[in-house]
Amino acid sequence: MRKKTRQIHVGNVAIGGDAPISVQSMTTTYTRDVESTVAQIERLQDVGCELIRVAVPEMEDAVVLSEIKKRIKIPLIADVHYNPELALEAIRQGIDKVRINPGNLLQGRKSLEKIVLAAKERDIAMRIGVNSGSIDALDKAAQMQRVQVRLRDDGTLERSDPAEARRLEREHLAERMVTRALEYISWCEELDYHNIDVSLKSSTVLTAVEAYRRFSERSDYPLHLGITEAGTLVTGAVKSSVGLSMLLADGIGDTLRVSLSAEPEEEIPVAFEILRSLELRNRGVTFVSCPSCGRVEIDVISVANEVEKRLSKVQTPIQVAVMGCVVNGPGESRDADVGLAGGKGKGVIFRKGQVVRTVPENQFLDAVLKEVASLLPEAEAKVVYPEGGIKDTAGTHRTRDEGMNIPMLPRA
Repeated sequence: MRKKTRQIHVGNVAIGGDAPISVQSMTTTYTRDVESTVAQIERLQDVGCELIRVAVPEMEDAVVLSEIKKRIKIPLIADVHYNPELALEAIRQGIDKVRINPGNLLQGRKSLEKIVLAAKERDIAMRIGVNSGSIDALDKAAQMQRVQVRLRDDGTLERSDPAEARRLEREHLAERMVTRALEYISWCEELDYHNIDVSLKSSTVLTAVEAYRRFSERSDYPLHLGITEAGTLVTGAVKSSVGLSMLLADGIGDTLRVSLSAEPEEEIPVAFEILRSLELRNRGVTFVSCPSCGRVEIDVISVANEVEKRLSKVQTPIQVAVMGCVVNGPGESRDADVGLAGGKGKGVIFRKGQVVRTVPENQFLDAVLKEVASLLPEAEAKVVYPEGGIKDTAGTHRTRDEGMNIPMLPRA
């Protein structure tokens, strides 16, 4: 059961309560470059981003926020550190939410109170962000813990337990994060301001999980989940999936961001896949594809990747399967809304469990996308399957007899 937290609103997006768990990201552009920033936000909107955060490190970035806001369709969040005047200007510009870490604001509580009063006056939400690194994380946390052995007086050996030492250290750090977050919240509550959500991030998965769990036991403010500085596309996706899933499966979390050292558009599919896998959201394509193995006689990797890429902007719930052998292919393809079971230069196309037709390998892409488009609203269908059909092909022909890949020729 998901914990029911108090609900806040960021623009037209509800966070907490019984609202769906929302997905957000952050731009990588210089915010003062309005054209580039808006263009990136539009790309994020296309793949399903529901809230967007922009960095505001200097006043030149703050004063353009109203221009950005009026050109985008999703709520705008300003990310501010150190200088409270940047947060105050962002609020004047009409943003929907400000993200601050009270611990690094110049003049600390005094600055926070100014920001709270301005946000309260304009009915703007605030995220209080506490990162493990921002509260003086222990230096030895990043060092390798070694097994140490000492001889007791009775002649027996005593071994240290590095895992236990790390656990105790993790719990101590998580408790400090939670204590600090609750202190910041109390400052806001003294001003009768409650339009808050909270994040307690760490680049160490288990530290973040411990902090979020402890906070959830002691407060009903909504939680923004994230594993900060998680890493590159693969590393970051794995760490985020592990950490966020542990929390979400416990019913903890109201909004989230998957932080990757990659284009922000890559973060959104990962986030939605986590939510779909836990049956917490039903939005976009649930994609099923088989691993490439010695039974496969089509280049399933290339075909699957190309189909998934072309469906990245679909937000209608739909399941698509791309399978490459006779063992699991027909069953998985029948279970999907649209499925391909390929082999030996041809494949069977399924739609809602029924065989539609058999097509040659160089028509896989066209056939799958055409069937998907037939199940989508008109606007999405045109993006997936444009007028004139799909002329491109994907993959190479595999044959065990020849023991090699033969590049497919383009269709005439």
